[in-house]
Amino acid sequence: MDRLDELQVFLAILETGSMAAAAHKLRRSASSVTRTLATLEERVGTRLFERSTRRLTATSEGLSLADGARRLLADYDTAIREHGSTAPRGLLRVTAPMVFGRRHVAPVVTRFLMRYPDIQVDLVLADRNVDLIDNGIDVALRIGALDSSGLVARQLGTVHMVTLASPAYLARRGEPQAPAELVHHELILGTAVRGLAEWRYRVDEREQVVRFTPRLQMNDVEGVLHAAREGFGIARALSYQAAPDLETGSLTRILTACEPGPIPVQLVFPSARHMARRVRAFVDFAIEEFARLPMIH
Repeated sequence: MDRLDELQVFLAILETGSMAAAAHKLRRSASSVTRTLATLEERVGTRLFERSTRRLTATSEGLSLADGARRLLADYDTAIREHGSTAPRGLLRVTAPMVFGRRHVAPVVTRFLMRYPDIQVDLVLADRNVDLIDNGIDVALRIGALDSSGLVARQLGTVHMVTLASPAYLARRGEPQAPAELVHHELILGTAVRGLAEWRYRVDEREQVVRFTPRLQMNDVEGVLHAAREGFGIARALSYQAAPDLETGSLTRILTACEPGPIPVQLVFPSARHMARRVRAFVDFAIEEFARLPMIH
């Protein structure tokens, strides 16, 4: 039994003069009110009411307890009200992939901090899925389908896996018109897992897998894009990673009709229930901010 609830029941009996009236006021059963009063009297070790056939009258101990109970419940209500009305505050821990985090999450975080001066943010950039619970992370930005981890997700938009080459390379070697033609080109493989040399496409609504031996392989996307800009060969990257090169024309997007489906960009967090105000504020702010990013829609 909630001990604050015991005091609320006690005061209701005192104010109404009977357990039946208190039960009606509190919208609970008379037996529940009777049990609650008995528990409270056992806890304080004395009778709080003198019983008669028509009315309950508070004892001196009951009147003394009533004064303290009113103060305690008033203080409780004030604390809850003040906590609920204060601006978000405290430390917020956020994680995101390296490139996306550097280019897009970090600016969102700085604008968020300008709006909420009582919040501090620890932004962890890592190209791996950091465990939220084990690492004390409040919010993570994830790109790709989520596993069944029980995390709550809010989708921000989507990105695409795009195939890229420099204009100089395409002028020298020609532009492939179908995924199968890629095996006749110099290919740059970017991966954090060595040995998986394959790219997947959609051709006539069916998946087509292109397996190949890369001329160059590295686990850093910036290095992959640099090699492609230099005209070494054809590469793949996520659309947000390649956006600056596509805007300047240093890289050209090819095989667009065969690109696989969109990849979700999501904010994930452990639970939507009893979410800290700083976490809710950041999730709402980030959804609003990322809605303005054309490369994730």
